[in-house]
Amino acid sequence: MKIGIIGLGYVGLPLALHFAEAGSDVLGFDIDADKVSLINGGGSPIRYIDKARVAAARSKLTATADPAGLSAVDAIIICVPTPLTHQREPDMTFIVDTLELIGPHLRKGQLISLESTTYPGTTDEIVGGKVRSLGFEVGKDIFVVYSPEREDPGNAKFNAATIPKVIGGTTPACLKRGKEVYSIIVQRLVEVSSTRAAEMTKLLENIHRSVNISLVNEMKIVANKMGVDIFEVIDAAATKPFGFTAFFPGPGLGGHCIPIDPFYLAWKAREYGLNTRFIELSGEIDNDIRNWVLGRIIDGLNGQKKALNGSRVHFLGIAYKKNVDDARESPSIWLMEAVKAKGGVISYTDPFLPRFPKMREHHLDLASEELTPELLGSVDCVVVATDHDVFDYEMVAKHARLVVDTRGRYRKPAANITPA
Repeated sequence: MKIGIIGLGYVGLPLALHFAEAGSDVLGFDIDADKVSLINGGGSPIRYIDKARVAAARSKLTATADPAGLSAVDAIIICVPTPLTHQREPDMTFIVDTLELIGPHLRKGQLISLESTTYPGTTDEIVGGKVRSLGFEVGKDIFVVYSPEREDPGNAKFNAATIPKVIGGTTPACLKRGKEVYSIIVQRLVEVSSTRAAEMTKLLENIHRSVNISLVNEMKIVANKMGVDIFEVIDAAATKPFGFTAFFPGPGLGGHCIPIDPFYLAWKAREYGLNTRFIELSGEIDNDIRNWVLGRIIDGLNGQKKALNGSRVHFLGIAYKKNVDDARESPSIWLMEAVKAKGGVISYTDPFLPRFPKMREHHLDLASEELTPELLGSVDCVVVATDHDVFDYEMVAKHARLVVDTRGRYRKPAANITPA
């Protein structure tokens, strides 16, 4: 089979490489011409994906910004963003625009698979609706499935081939065709009864993480007020061999899925007259924890007899989690903007993101600075926002006047360390 991948980002590019490495001819489409050129030249736009791997796949993988070639593929897999609007409602723009883009190039016999995280009903209503509007019969002319991505950027243990893949089809024939495509690379396929069940599965996975991270963040605040080390508590609780899964606190939820997905389900539930109070509460706690961390920065500076206004605040890490170059929905960026809005002078060090990335909602003209004793001694506060393993934390503690630690990197009390 010839496979078409729409979107060559953190989900689409690894998927394209797996298909290419399995022997399939892959056409990867992306609207970013620079990314297309980089991939065709054997380069990698994602730090943790080795460019040698991309170069080795060049005989099977071709990137393009021209959708015309999609008429020749047997399967089109859609891996595009699904953000929220400012009103926290689903923004289907990227999916709708993609369908408009591929519509003129669809032909009978093709499979369309949506991998983007979304609310139950999207595949049937939007993807299936577009297919039907073009005069095709779903399950006979065009086959439609939903198979949610489970990519974990930077995870060396699991990848798109080894992670079990959930899949649901609009019809039994759609499911059968979808399994034929994904079985090329996936070791285990998990069938569900419908695309809606598959969409709900993805939401449950991410809402489970969202709720539990929000819970442990709230407990962090309580533990801090009581003078208890929350990380010690988590380590002790994790010794229980059943019924407990360790989640760790931080400066807030990050990444493309966890901060967004709960609101997809909450929005859709209102269509059925339901209020998802527990799910929406986790989102409120996420906002609370970011404000709490901001307060800890202010408190720490006050302890140094300094106001936030005019103080130099340096952030370690702006990616949403350690050891990756993905800054989507990163709480670090929210904190940087909040500090700047209150008059603080911000800077950062993140070797995974040498320059502040292009983002739809955030625009900071900054570049990563080398972490040196001189830099640490020149700033008023260092915030451990993303705990990349490459940082020299001993040097930071030795030379920084004030360290606000949001990730629990410093377990021993010190005069210049403020846990957050």
